[in-house]
Amino acid sequence: MSRPDIRSVAETGSTNDDVMALAREGAAEGLWLSADVQTTGRGRQGRDWTSPKGNLYTSTLVRLKDGDPPPASLAMVAAIALFDTALSYLPYGRFVLKWPNDLMLDGAKVSGILLEREGDAVVVGMGLNLASHPTGLDRPVTSLAAHGGHIPPDIFIADLAPQFARVLDHWRSNPLSATIAQWQGRAHAQGTPLTVHDGGGDPVAGVFDGLNEDGALRLRLEDGEVRVIHAGDVFLV
Repeated sequence: MSRPDIRSVAETGSTNDDVMALAREGAAEGLWLSADVQTTGRGRQGRDWTSPKGNLYTSTLVRLKDGDPPPASLAMVAAIALFDTALSYLPYGRFVLKWPNDLMLDGAKVSGILLEREGDAVVVGMGLNLASHPTGLDRPVTSLAAHGGHIPPDIFIADLAPQFARVLDHWRSNPLSATIAQWQGRAHAQGTPLTVHDGGGDPVAGVFDGLNEDGALRLRLEDGEVRVIHAGDVFLV
């Protein structure tokens, strides 16, 4: 397990972009970069990610090796690490993981994860609302501070980086099913009503039926059919 190399800057456009640039220059796995403020942060599907000071904006580098599980499953590694780190600061918080890559607190989104890849380099970007959260969105959003958890970003990342390294080692050392089981143990219960927007038409309603063997979402429809979802936005009903 490599020792995390944690770096920080006051402001940047995107920590994901910066870490990818460092990867092209030969940076090693275990590099972390955090920023007090991002000016062009982004989420999944190119969405803007509002980045006021006081929240966590960080990216880390993973170098793929022969025999590694599918790179997309690194989103589960990041989610598990975020969940366990957040829970250590807010043990009474009702955290759950929501597919594909959200950490929820009392039913509201508190973090997001963005993977980007070039060759053997995968940059794992993580944003966590520590001090504040945006308003007026199409889904509930919250922060740890809104629930009584006041954690400076540098303190949080000092615990997150080694936690991520431990989960990453487990991901590499075991069948993918073991990481899927870890993720499902932190997710909302099977049978939870969901609505999935896959961009291909009308939203699809069903209930959470766990994850497939490759980490895809299993959505059980009202007629009993199980639909496997590989990409989409998921809303808790």
